[in-house]
Amino acid sequence: QVQLAESGGGLVQAGGSLKLSCAASGGIFSINAMGWYRQAPGKQRELVATLTSSSSTNYSDSVKGRFTISRDNAKNTVYLQMNSLKPEDTAVYYCNAVVRTTRMVLDHAWGSGIQVTVSS
Repeated sequence: QVQLAESGGGLVQAGGSLKLSCAASGGIFSINAMGWYRQAPGKQRELVATLTSSSSTNYSDSVKGRFTISRDNAKNTVYLQMNSLKPEDTAVYYCNAVVRTTRMVLDHAWGSGIQVTVSS
């Protein structure tokens, strides 16, 4: 079963930076796409950024120009560099991966989430 391990969250002041990492493991044949979503208290989970195997990216309008998604294919790891952070970026950030497993099944995996808090 595919597992996603997130790291890099924490507390930062407004205007600061954080870099999130998410490593995928377990029965992976190939990864179609990886991405980040977030959920703030009382709000629905929303897309932050995605990156496909063909290097196509998609960003939420709220993070364009501030966040950058990247990937290390050799490590099955996706990163989210977050700059110029704002208090409204405070949320639990979830990693997502669309994976073709070694059983040739398409699996949509989620990480357990990591807290990002931006103080004003």
